[in-house]
Amino acid sequence: MQVAVVTFDGFNELDSFIASALINRCRKDGLAAFITTPTPVVTSMNGVEVTGQRPVEFVTEADVVLIGSGVKTRDVVADDRLISRLPLDPARQLIGAQCSGALVLARLGLLTGMPACTDLKSRPYVEAYGVTVLGTPFHAEGNIATAGGCLASQYLATWVITRMLGENAARDVLDYVAPVGENQETVERALRAVHTSHAVKTL
Repeated sequence: MQVAVVTFDGFNELDSFIASALINRCRKDGLAAFITTPTPVVTSMNGVEVTGQRPVEFVTEADVVLIGSGVKTRDVVADDRLISRLPLDPARQLIGAQCSGALVLARLGLLTGMPACTDLKSRPYVEAYGVTVLGTPFHAEGNIATAGGCLASQYLATWVITRMLGENAARDVLDYVAPVGENQETVERALRAVHTSHAVKTL
């Protein structure tokens, strides 16, 4: 089971790396995440250069595709050629987006008829596609999920692990990475966000 963490130039390190790191704690169970990039090397919003582990075409074979956020997402959605390299299929893939990554899903037409989560700066641009933006950190319907706020990437990872390997696997990962003394609180908060996402309300 393979996860493509799509990471564009100008990416937010927290969005791509937290989700990737949490999911890769499940490698022993056959679930692995790969930083997937449109060019061999991408540079983060803070100047960190990263060599992609897979080319963006990897999204066609991945079981899960997570679209990361960044300061150049509006440039991404304006690039027809780049968007055409993302032929995602929610009928056979889990598809998630972090913060401004929701803008990419909107551009691809994958948020039609469903609300989404994103960060405050991206909100008006996502709404411009006719998408209702929720005032919550995570929302999922069927095989599509969105998360808003950098640290909500843990919820996106929790959703992926739960859907692919079950809740116990997600509990194990979250318990391991939780701040000392906050294990149960961290685990329950993440699982609650994932399990109750369908009941969230708009601002």
